[in-house]
Amino acid sequence: MMDNVSVITLFYLSGLNEVKSHRFILVSLTLLCYCAILLVNIALIVTVILDKSLHEPMYILLCTFCINGLYGTAGFYPKFLWDLLSPVHVISYSGCLVQTQVIYSSVSIDLSILAVMAYDRYVAICRPLEYHSVMSRQRLIQLICFSWLTPFCVIGTNISLTARLKLCSPFISRLFCVNWIIVSLACFPAETLVNNIVAYISILIYVFHGVYIVWSYMYLIKTCVHSTENRAKFMQTCVPHLVSLTTFIFTVLFDLMSTRFGKHLPQTLKNFVAIEFLVIPPLINPLIYGFKLTKIRIRILGLISLKNS
Repeated sequence: MMDNVSVITLFYLSGLNEVKSHRFILVSLTLLCYCAILLVNIALIVTVILDKSLHEPMYILLCTFCINGLYGTAGFYPKFLWDLLSPVHVISYSGCLVQTQVIYSSVSIDLSILAVMAYDRYVAICRPLEYHSVMSRQRLIQLICFSWLTPFCVIGTNISLTARLKLCSPFISRLFCVNWIIVSLACFPAETLVNNIVAYISILIYVFHGVYIVWSYMYLIKTCVHSTENRAKFMQTCVPHLVSLTTFIFTVLFDLMSTRFGKHLPQTLKNFVAIEFLVIPPLINPLIYGFKLTKIRIRILGLISLKNS
């Protein structure tokens, strides 16, 4: 009997049950937000690709940052828009695992890229004479592969462990699939011990990423204090990274706290907290870099003025 109950082929996403009366407004706002995310990220990616003067490590890393933003939001917005227009909010078992993989590998990739960006700025400011030899094309490719493949494998390991569990409920009280919630649906909690251990190891890996980034920027600030030239370079190229990091940390922490400890929060508040990291960083990051980094700003403004003339 337990085997029959635990064969789950569909999940029901119950996070939208309380917003039926505001569906049209939500569809309009979501579509507007997703179009804005696509526009600002694609604009920055195309600008970096087309302008050969931007083919430097910092801008190439920024380009991969925006590509990851498109990758992560593609795992959420199309399905969310479909759910807003559908009377029943369901997702297949395999589709749920894929969505979880895409969204959370994207979050991990964001942090990995920020760590690589921090390393790039450290070399540029603290070891300027060695910059081009240290951040060679081959090294850059290796770092980009590391920042994408490692998170993908780490999250993939968590998803693989989840896929082996027998589940006793098909109801997920969120707008999208979340690995932790799927694990909590297991018929036999004892079987989730390995999942919990691997999940905490994964979190620890990315906590170390965060510690490395914070340490790097503290070291950079200490180094730049006594040099006007380095201070200017720090303000120009490092401040956008710090803003991105701060935005990322706050949105992800809110989501983690809500997932783990927010059982008694109103569903509307849970929904808002849950999608923060899928709205704010992908939309704000390209704008921050586009306005703050001089080369990109000049290039974009040049294209706009050329189009208007």
